[in-house]
Amino acid sequence: MMALGESAGETLQGRARVLGDDVNTDYIISSSRKKNSVDPDVLRHYLFEDLDPSFAATVRDGDILVAGQNFGCGSAMEVAVTTVLGAGIKAVVARSFARTYWRNAINNGLLLVTGDARDLREGESLRIRMTRDRAWLEVGDGQRRIECEAVPEIVHLLRREGGLIPYLKRHRRLPGFDGDAQRADAAARAGGAPT
Repeated sequence: MMALGESAGETLQGRARVLGDDVNTDYIISSSRKKNSVDPDVLRHYLFEDLDPSFAATVRDGDILVAGQNFGCGSAMEVAVTTVLGAGIKAVVARSFARTYWRNAINNGLLLVTGDARDLREGESLRIRMTRDRAWLEVGDGQRRIECEAVPEIVHLLRREGGLIPYLKRHRRLPGFDGDAQRADAAARAGGAPT
């Protein structure tokens, strides 16, 4: 499997869908909706319905959500990530993310990029460019750039596999975890042989 650093990088292109600060999980998908279904193909039709009932109908495959601080705050419901993915949105750019949303996004293969994109306008053409140690946004024709935090390699790896569970099903271990090597190191430090 090719690591990001072994390639020229990665680019995602889409249209900016601009939101504000403190977008909570109940804004993303109302918790009342998951009583009938947790299927992302069903729930995608209700994405952000409490903020804008027409939003879901305007989403195009490849759109990129752009938000302010604390995106994904609120409850830890994983369906707030799977609904975004089900709608065809592959990435969210925000100034900061709630920890539980970040974890659920990694586990499900949704790319989160931390950067200050508050000057973006609804519908602007946007490219997310990433290399092993950098991430940035190119707006419109690319003349405007916004530097972002680098995306950790493990996040790229899990995203390419579709998330944590697909990765574990395929590889049977966590990325970068070699239990035998760790046991040998521990035994050596303890002065014994690995078990």
